[in-house]
Amino acid sequence: MEDRAVSGLRPSRSRPRRRSIVAAIGALAAAGSATALTSCSVPAPRRTGPVTDPAPGIAISDSRPARLMQILAHPDDDLYFMNPDTQRMLDSGVPLVCVYVTAGEANGVNKAPGRPRPAADKSAYSSARHQGLRQAYATLLGLPKYTEWQKGVTTLRGGRRAEINSLAVGPRRVDLIYLNLAMHTTRHARLGMPNLWRDRALDLPTVVADDSPVRRIESYDYDRLVDVLVGLMDRYRPTVVQTLDPDPDIQYSDEVTRKKDSEQRGYSDHGDHTAVASFSWAAMARWVAESARDGGEIPAFVATSFRGYYNRHWPKNLPDGVLRQKAGHLVPYGGEADWSCGNSGGCGDYNVGGERPLTNKKGWVRSTHYRYPGPRTALAAEPDGRLAAYGVLGLRAVRWRETEAGSGRWGQPSDLGGGPLAPTLGATALGDGRQLLFALRFSAISGHGGNNAREIVLLEQRSAGGPFLAWRGLGNPERHDDRGRRIGVPVAVTAPDGRVHLFVRNADKGVSTRVRETDGRWSGWRALDGSAEIQDGLTTVVDAAGRVHLFGAGFATVHHWSQDAPGLPLGHRPGGHLPAAVDTPAALARADGSVHLLYRTERTWKRTAPRDSRGSASPALTRFSSDGRLLPAVRFDGYGPLAAAGDPERAVLLGLDLRGRVQLRHEGRLLTRTAGAVALDTPTLDVTPAGEVKVVGMGPDAHPWTWSPGRTTASG
Repeated sequence: MEDRAVSGLRPSRSRPRRRSIVAAIGALAAAGSATALTSCSVPAPRRTGPVTDPAPGIAISDSRPARLMQILAHPDDDLYFMNPDTQRMLDSGVPLVCVYVTAGEANGVNKAPGRPRPAADKSAYSSARHQGLRQAYATLLGLPKYTEWQKGVTTLRGGRRAEINSLAVGPRRVDLIYLNLAMHTTRHARLGMPNLWRDRALDLPTVVADDSPVRRIESYDYDRLVDVLVGLMDRYRPTVVQTLDPDPDIQYSDEVTRKKDSEQRGYSDHGDHTAVASFSWAAMARWVAESARDGGEIPAFVATSFRGYYNRHWPKNLPDGVLRQKAGHLVPYGGEADWSCGNSGGCGDYNVGGERPLTNKKGWVRSTHYRYPGPRTALAAEPDGRLAAYGVLGLRAVRWRETEAGSGRWGQPSDLGGGPLAPTLGATALGDGRQLLFALRFSAISGHGGNNAREIVLLEQRSAGGPFLAWRGLGNPERHDDRGRRIGVPVAVTAPDGRVHLFVRNADKGVSTRVRETDGRWSGWRALDGSAEIQDGLTTVVDAAGRVHLFGAGFATVHHWSQDAPGLPLGHRPGGHLPAAVDTPAALARADGSVHLLYRTERTWKRTAPRDSRGSASPALTRFSSDGRLLPAVRFDGYGPLAAAGDPERAVLLGLDLRGRVQLRHEGRLLTRTAGAVALDTPTLDVTPAGEVKVVGMGPDAHPWTWSPGRTTASG
């Protein structure tokens, strides 16, 4: 999180034309390059690096020990945007490596509330923020905030050096690595990371923080930073990589509002967040390509990207108890000017801490949103009675199969290719049992004027339970790459008439669709009607009459599209009185043709100004008919997205309780999973026609687990 310096990030849409040396020098100077060019110092050609191969069948590493790596733009981005997920994994004993790309030095002013403004000192401020992180993670480990850390220097790929702080208690361990790149270019003080992403002639220096064992200034260009991130991934071999949002929502606002919201021009996030997330995804793609080159194995990891300043614009999805615990970890990070921590640069980021994250009207801390929401696995019944689980591993689609029918134990993953893919698959089955898998593919992710494009891709099974055809591109509902980066994850459903309806949130925050006819032909992309703006995370259901329904959580209501009759296009159904959902709603079809919705809403609260975003979620579950009638509630307190199956009156419900544990409501009982690996993102609910209930989730070791009612542990 960083709310001091804001700049526009406008990704290039095409490769730059050749320019003369004089023109290049002028353009680079205008961009604020830190590198002085002479007539004989033309920038070296941009290195393309290895490219991931979408063909299937590559061996996958059997890397089972769990390890979490977080790649952040600023100190505190993890505390603001990735908790409580990080805390749950750390509490379960998963080792954590945090890589902070910038020094977080901003303008160098570490002003404590109620005290005079100090002189700017970027080295001291960077050091104070590092001390704040040590205080925060010591308390996350259950230790006193002034616990002494082991401070040292680590050598990175290419010979660069960075400070590393390490702390271990029992099996739990945290390593903090500070690359400490300057937040601004030396000319014109423009944001360094966005310019480093797009300018191949820029060298960005590091900041030497007070009290750091690293006393030498380094410099980074685009390729050096990607190489360092790849080297760290290869050294630590994480099974989970958490980043920020590489493709934030389009957000239009006047300059005064934009600066107050601390956002880049045109998009709902800080420019550093976007650039560092883009570097992270480029590094993950290069790591996979390098690892698989010359007969090597794909590294077995899963990725999660978290929304950033996006949280400010939508209903808040954390209940008060969860929110206060999350905000509480910012108290030791923020510190106080009169603390005696022993660090000469300061004892935290005094602009943050105490009740300030909760009183801040921007409300960043009040939600935790995934950029690519949805279950980590898509389940399908095999002809031999076993379950198959489809997911994304090493940025590629994979299939796990049960070792025996009903065992709940999973074999090794088989590679289906297609990468690099976003972490959530859309899936549906045809009438003959063949699976269709849909994914959001990073078809290009490169800075320096290179292509930066996304597309929806399809993998179709040849026969039920059998092999697949080649990957097929379904394009993008947007015509230009910059808008095409803003689309969401695909969601699909097969109607009783055999047509497959594919839905994707588009750049305007509406919904675009393609339909597969029964002969396999696809329609073109079409935007659904209505002026609805929704969050990503769509819900589909087919009612008893065979009509397809689609629901999306909007700013002030849940939007609804449906067919008038099977086979007709979906139309927007305005006029309902559904309150806004804080996460993806669950939908259940009744035998009478109606549809019920279950979701959580924001608590009622009083805004002090139109831009006041200090809401919180209710932990209670609400139930509505699709036309807005309030129905009797179902007790299922918790937070996060829901899954539901069965008849609405006796539905099986799946979600998280207020402690972040997986809970299940089944046959009137509330069951809690109290042992086994924690669940990443959203688990998957499976209810067989015979009524057998299973939950399949992804663990921090990047391997699926199974939980059934009555069992207290997971089968791995």
